[in-house]
Amino acid sequence: QVHLVESGGGLVQPGGSLRLSCAASGVARRIDPMGWYRQAPGKQRELVATITSAGNTNYADNVKGRFTLSRDNAKMTVFLQMNSLKPEDTAVYYCNAVAVLLGAASEIEVWGQGTLVTVSS
Repeated sequence: QVHLVESGGGLVQPGGSLRLSCAASGVARRIDPMGWYRQAPGKQRELVATITSAGNTNYADNVKGRFTLSRDNAKMTVFLQMNSLKPEDTAVYYCNAVAVLLGAASEIEVWGQGTLVTVSS
């Protein structure tokens, strides 16, 4: 099994910064890519950013230039640095990973429990 543990959410004023972390634990053949999604009240869950073990990133248009996703492969941890936060960034942020378990041939999708980010004055 693979588990994702998130940390770093909270309340921040508009224009401020927050850093989210997500650590993967468990035994798997591969955990790649990893990333973040978010879900605002009354809206569908949406992609924020993903990163591969090679460091290739993909960002949603509405966070490009403000958010930076990085990865520590040795620690199986990803970090989402969020700058210039806006009220519309308020959401529950979910860590996500695609994994192939030992002895398995197919991929599974793993989700963290979510961490709330509130951008408000």
